[in-house]
Amino acid sequence: MATRASARWREGWWGGARALPSPNFDARPPDTDISLVVLHSISLPPGEYGGDAIERLFTNRLDCDAHPYYDQLRGLRVSAHFLIRRGGELLQFVSCEQRAWHAGASSWRGRENCNHYSIGVELEGLEGQHFEAAQYRRAAGLLRVLARRYPIVETVGHEDVAPGRKHDPGAGFDWPQLRRCLRATRPSLPRLQR
Repeated sequence: MATRASARWREGWWGGARALPSPNFDARPPDTDISLVVLHSISLPPGEYGGDAIERLFTNRLDCDAHPYYDQLRGLRVSAHFLIRRGGELLQFVSCEQRAWHAGASSWRGRENCNHYSIGVELEGLEGQHFEAAQYRRAAGLLRVLARRYPIVETVGHEDVAPGRKHDPGAGFDWPQLRRCLRATRPSLPRLQR
C-alpha cells in the first residue's frame, strides 16, 4: 500500500504544488541519482513581486516588450522544478524525473553539470534582500518531501555551484532560519551547505 506522501507523487509531479508545465527540460542521464537541491532566487522585474512574469518566463510566454528589463531575456529558455512565491505558494514547472534548465554551467564536489542530478527550487526574491517566513516554512516542507522521495544528500545555493557567475539566493537568504525550520521536521533531511 502506498504511503500518503508517495500517493501525492505522480511521474515526478508533487500533488502539493500547482502544476504549470514548462517545455524547458530534457531527460536526465541514465541511472542518475537525484542527490542535490539547488536554491535560487528570482523576481521579475528585479525587486518586484507578484504578477505572473516568472511563470511566463519559465513557460516561454513572457512578453519581452512589456518591461525594459525583459529585453535581455528575449529567447532565453530556462526553468526550475519548483517556485516558492512570497506568501508560500508552491508551483511546479518540471517533473522531478526530468532535468530542468536551472543551474547552467555548474559544479558541486567535483561533479559537473548540476542540472543532471539536482532539483532546482526558485524562491521569489532578490539576492541581498530578505525572504518571507512563509517561504522558509514551505522550503523546509518541500525539502522533507523531496528527501523522502529521492536520495537527496545536500541543499546548496546557486552561488555555491556557480561561484562568481551567480550570486543567488544571496546574502539576504537566512540559512540559519531554514535550518531552524528543518529541525522541526523529521530526521534524514538533506544537509545544508551553510
